[in-house]
Amino acid sequence: MKDAHSLHYIDVRHLRVGMHVHLDVGWIDHPFALSSFRIASPEQIATIRSLGLTQVRWEPLRSDPAAVEAYEAEVSGGEPPQPTQPAAPVDAAAQAEQEARRRRRELLAAQQASLMQCERELMQAQRSYKQLVDQVHTEPQSAREKSEALIHGFRDKICGTHETCIRLLTEVAGDRASFHSLNVTVISMLLGKAVGLTPEELQDLGLGALLHDIGKIDLPDRVRWKDEHFTLAELQFYQEHVAHGVSIARKMQLSPTAALVIGQHHEHADGSGFPLRLAGERILVAARIVALVNRYDNLCNPQNPAKAMTPHEALSLMFAQMKSRFDGTILSAFIKMMGVYPPGSVVQLTDDRYAMVVSVNAARPLKPRVIVHDPRVPRDEALLVDLEDHTDLGVRRSLKPLQLPRESLEYLSPRQRICYFFERAREARLED
Repeated sequence: MKDAHSLHYIDVRHLRVGMHVHLDVGWIDHPFALSSFRIASPEQIATIRSLGLTQVRWEPLRSDPAAVEAYEAEVSGGEPPQPTQPAAPVDAAAQAEQEARRRRRELLAAQQASLMQCERELMQAQRSYKQLVDQVHTEPQSAREKSEALIHGFRDKICGTHETCIRLLTEVAGDRASFHSLNVTVISMLLGKAVGLTPEELQDLGLGALLHDIGKIDLPDRVRWKDEHFTLAELQFYQEHVAHGVSIARKMQLSPTAALVIGQHHEHADGSGFPLRLAGERILVAARIVALVNRYDNLCNPQNPAKAMTPHEALSLMFAQMKSRFDGTILSAFIKMMGVYPPGSVVQLTDDRYAMVVSVNAARPLKPRVIVHDPRVPRDEALLVDLEDHTDLGVRRSLKPLQLPRESLEYLSPRQRICYFFERAREARLED
């Protein structure tokens, strides 16, 4: 046996209840109260495995002796300690049911851990955004540094070794401005990667997306969000947020590309935008991306929630009636990335069950992950279903939330506000 007083690395596949482990990741990267603790349940093991670690450190001296002895027997090729009393006859059916329940608990724990991780990172990003907005006039350099750090973290996520997809999050408290800016940033950077931008170009794109509406802080509240009932004077007042944003970008000493994104995020490919009515190639690629994503998010999350479109409706409208406003190549890449049924869409499956799309991987746009209304399963215990794992199951049609039966509406609880964040694509498929 190894020295019990030292720390050793152990493959996460060999973790056991009773082992004392140390997680070598930041506190924001795991859902546990502490980074060093004794494993108390199979669910905690499943959560650790869901973090993407291949090994963790463990401390035999502070572990349950039975767990240490069982592990040593396993790795040495021997048999784990046997009970002193003869085991009762095994009921095969009961054993299979117990194993199925254990597997379900593990999957549910991993699913919840992944969601919690996304939500914690979003809330941290929101706090950072609010801090930098408060500093843009008084400490512009500090605001720039906070912006760059936040975007650098996002860039590392999408340029890392793991495949990244888009995850729908639950509604969390916060103001519309910060969530809109973060939504636009997340989707713009993923879209930028999809169209082949370099890491350096993604950094500038992210900065421009994050700060595209920064000029609105110099406007009165009543004209910060475009309204169809604006007078001409109010509309002109609203459009001035672009010039204010460029001025702030100069004070922050942002890169020329990031500043151009702020200045061009309302320009349209057909020349119908503002403030300069630029068209086609005269608009920066990064600005074309932000203009498209900005429009999508405003359709899904308008000032008046009663006018909100479902993600599927917004995508369909942009393709059918607004195609001329956007770069064709970027629009096609956007539709492929978001999927025909973007996260947040309410759908009916081919077996007539109702579901809500929660995650989409660009490599599988027609086969998203969904939460399915199953009256036999409590909503907080519902497992996500990956439609790619079910060749005989797909999406029949998209629905408005009010088209759902009352029971399905209450179970699925479609979001009033669509909120997205990065999620690492799974390395292993969830079983049905």
